[in-house]
Amino acid sequence: MTIEQIEALRKGLQESFDLLVAKVGKIQIGKKEQFPYGWRKAAKGRTVWRILEELITQNLEKYHSEFKLSNIIPSDSEVSVFDFQYTIEGNTTPIFINIKSAVLNGRKNKDDISKGIGLKEFYEEDVNKNFFIGTFFIKFNDDMTIEIDHATVFPIAWIPDIYVNPSNNGNLQSAYYKDLKDAVKRSNEEFHPLFLDALALAQDKKEAGSGDIIQEPSGKYLKKVKTRWVKVDKKGNEVE
Repeated sequence: MTIEQIEALRKGLQESFDLLVAKVGKIQIGKKEQFPYGWRKAAKGRTVWRILEELITQNLEKYHSEFKLSNIIPSDSEVSVFDFQYTIEGNTTPIFINIKSAVLNGRKNKDDISKGIGLKEFYEEDVNKNFFIGTFFIKFNDDMTIEIDHATVFPIAWIPDIYVNPSNNGNLQSAYYKDLKDAVKRSNEEFHPLFLDALALAQDKKEAGSGDIIQEPSGKYLKKVKTRWVKVDKKGNEVE
């Protein structure tokens, strides 16, 4: 799958999600008299994410034709690497999508994208599978509603910071998957070996003991000192 082909699919999916956002409107979570002090600490994406995810998935299933989508197949597993498989109207290429949420104007953090081992198995069948991250940006209103401000569609192959966390169930993580201005445009064939390198490095880190030295794909060396990693030379001497 070339960069141009990925971009064509991304644009089509972006149009579909824009239509979904326009249809949904405000989502009433409670009444002001029930929450006399408003959202307080609950004004976080994870607080309402399960409700939002259900709303998005149900609307995609029920009204997919309104959003110019077809052949929609929800994942049949809670631990699947993707949430939906479908095609865009006029294009028979299968698309796999993982749905995320983010608070509008929130901070950039390394978020879980999907399970590393699961993605490895996902691509073993065909490295050219089309995997996208759909992020829905929400805001919390004073009337105790939440509202989807907009959505972005980001190809997983374009993540600039490909990182697999060895201590977090081996999840692929990224802090830069929400804004296309951060994208590094790659083909699937370019992304796949970089992902496998990150997965292998995470496994090496997970298995390493204190004092062990491992080599990154870039050729640089790391040494485990108790619970942290430091940069070293080939002989194990610390470097800047």
